[in-house]
Amino acid sequence: MSKELSELEKTLQRTKKEFLTTAKRATRELDRQRKKLRAEIKRTNARATRTRAQLQRKSERLASTTATKAKRELRKQIRGLEKMLDAARDDAAQLRKDLVPVMDDLANARTHLSHALHIDRALAKVRRQLMGKPPAKKKATGKKVAKKKTTKKKVAKKKVAKKKVAKKKVAKKKATGKKVAKKKTAKKKAVRKTAARKKAPGARNAA
Repeated sequence: MSKELSELEKTLQRTKKEFLTTAKRATRELDRQRKKLRAEIKRTNARATRTRAQLQRKSERLASTTATKAKRELRKQIRGLEKMLDAARDDAAQLRKDLVPVMDDLANARTHLSHALHIDRALAKVRRQLMGKPPAKKKATGKKVAKKKTTKKKVAKKKVAKKKVAKKKVAKKKATGKKVAKKKTAKKKAVRKTAARKKAPGARNAA
C-alpha cells in the first residue's frame, strides 16, 4: 500500500509540474497576443487620424483652387484618402473583434494558473484522505468554542457570587450597626435609672 501511495504521489507531482508549465506557457502566449493586437489597434487608429487630417487639408485646398486640372487631381487624392480611412476603420474594428476572444482566453488561462499554483492544498487533502487521517482542525475549533462558552459561564457565575457576597457584607454591617445602637441606648437608660435612684433617698430625708 505504501508503494502504491508513493507512486501515486510521484504521478501527482509530475502532473502538477506539467500543468504548471502548460498554464504558464499559455498565459505568456496569450499575453503576447494581447499586447500585439493592442499595438496594432493603436497604429491603425494613428493612421486613421493622419488620413483624416490629410483629407481635411485636401478638401480645403479643393475649395480654394479655381483651376480644373488642380481640382481633378485633388479629387483623385481625396478619393484615395477616403479609401485609406475606410480601410483603417475596418482594420481597427476587426482587430477589436479579434482581441475579445484573446482576452477571454487570457482570463481563463490566468484562472487555471492560479488554481495550479494552489494545487498543493488539494494534494495535501487527497494525501490525508488516502492515508485515512481525518482533518482535526474543525474539531479543535469546536472545542475552542465550547471552552470559550464554559469560561464565559464561569466568569458570569463568579460575578454573581461576588455580588451576593457584597450584599451579605452590607447586610451584616447594617445589622451590627443596629445592635451597637441598641446597646448604647440600653446603657443610657440604665445610667438614667441609677441616677434617679440615688436622688430618691436624699429627697425623702429632706421631708
